Amino acid sequence: MRTVQDSRVGDGGRIPAEGAGPGAGRALPRNWPLLLVGAAVLPGAVLVLVGRSLEDPAVQAWRTVCLAVTVQALPFLLLGTALSGAINAFVPASVFNRLLPKRAALAVPVAGAAGVVLPGCECASVPVANSLIGRGVNPAAAFAFLLSAPAVNPVVLTATAIAFPGSPEMVLARLLASLVTAAVMGWLWLWRGREEWLKPAVRHTGHRPGHSRWTEFRRGFQHDFLHAGGFLVVGAMAAATFNVAVPRSVVDTFSDSPWLSVLFLAVLAIVLAVCSEADAFVAASLSGFSPTARLTFMVVGPMVDLKLIALQAGTFGRAFAVRFSAATAVVAVVCGVVVGGVLL
Repeated sequence: MRTVQDSRVGDGGRIPAEGAGPGAGRALPRNWPLLLVGAAVLPGAVLVLVGRSLEDPAVQAWRTVCLAVTVQALPFLLLGTALSGAINAFVPASVFNRLLPKRAALAVPVAGAAGVVLPGCECASVPVANSLIGRGVNPAAAFAFLLSAPAVNPVVLTATAIAFPGSPEMVLARLLASLVTAAVMGWLWLWRGREEWLKPAVRHTGHRPGHSRWTEFRRGFQHDFLHAGGFLVVGAMAAATFNVAVPRSVVDTFSDSPWLSVLFLAVLAIVLAVCSEADAFVAASLSGFSPTARLTFMVVGPMVDLKLIALQAGTFGRAFAVRFSAATAVVAVVCGVVVGGVLL
């Protein structure tokens, strides 16, 4: 025969207090009236203040620039991540080994040129390069592909043409400067690179036997788009803030000097970490700077930025990331200046 006490035994044999409910035993905070008033008043006050501030001309200008950069770049980001996911799911990894020459010095420019026909954002280039190295591709060729793929693929070049209408020389300059930078860095690794700097943790990319290719495509596309889309929004916000908040006198100090403007936009590209499918629109919005400086922004950004440095450090090791990123930044600036000086 069950007693009343037995019927009231809960989880763990504990007997709840008489009349206890799900929230029993939780005393209200001592200052609960103030918290209740704050919860009722503060959201409304914030909405009023934000509503008033949105009427400020500077805030309206910031909002316009931010939305313009995001809306213009979003279709290209969507297309680029979709193509990248399709290649990862449907293109066999052995294709890369068959296409690359056996001699490393020749494989470097070929791998760099492969970026023209194999679209992918910089977020995906690091694990792809790591996978290529794990499958026997020379690291120099893998690094050339790592740098060129996010910088010269068809989506990026098309976005550049849209962002700079009537300026085909800007598209050509970006293509040449990025290809030269990728090739020089590959050859530089052959000449000065050391195996102890490189500690790749091989990760699987591409199709896995027994898994649905469409599922892999969907997951890859979803991951790349959400990841890169977040950086796009942050970059658009940073570009809008730069356009609105930085005094014109400060911009003129850098933009009036050919060398300072180039170095300033190179550092800005590293800090903003805008996705390569969108950086042309950000560069086009920096109208106070010279074409060569804006070209340098588009050459440096897809190859060296904060998120790439973190990805490289986590994949290949900190010793590699520090040396490779620093050397890439220098080579990219030089190539951007030389090519820009000739074509622009």
